[in-house]
Amino acid sequence: MKRRNMLNLKAMVFFALSLPMQVTFAQSANKLPAATVDGIEFPAGYQNWKLISVTNRDDNKTLRAVLGNEAAIKAIEEGKTNPWPDGAVLGKIVWKKEKDPHWPTAEVPGKFVHAEFMFKDSKKWASTHGWGWARWVGMAQKPFADAGGSAHASCVACHTPVKNQDWVFHKPALLPSRLP
Repeated sequence: MKRRNMLNLKAMVFFALSLPMQVTFAQSANKLPAATVDGIEFPAGYQNWKLISVTNRDDNKTLRAVLGNEAAIKAIEEGKTNPWPDGAVLGKIVWKKEKDPHWPTAEVPGKFVHAEFMFKDSKKWASTHGWGWARWVGMAQKPFADAGGSAHASCVACHTPVKNQDWVFHKPALLPSRLP
């Protein structure tokens, strides 16, 4: 009995001494990537947003998942996506595509390429059609900047063909009604 109490005491001491190290590791593991040169903050928790659409780009061999924050999903549900409301954030998560080794005709996400986001704020981003654009590259999630010093110029140029859709390429994919 005495030996078991001593083992329990040692375990409690070890846990107490290691707790600050565990908390520090958890905090560093959850540290958000740096903001862009335009001061756009990385959207924490985007991995928990809802799916809006998916894309397959043959030109650069990538697969993409398009996600939306709560404001974007509410806008979709209300049919208010042209224009999107202020507060809506759309995310595009991009992977290189590769063949599924178990299903050769299927392509699946491979190497992670980047995460890019569109932030709707018609006042703050009036000069870029109401959208703030940002991209974080690679697993290290380094802020992207084009030759002009931000992502805005290259993003606006790419999105010009869909200016009549409030600068957004992908319309939400049709899904059956969600059951309670």
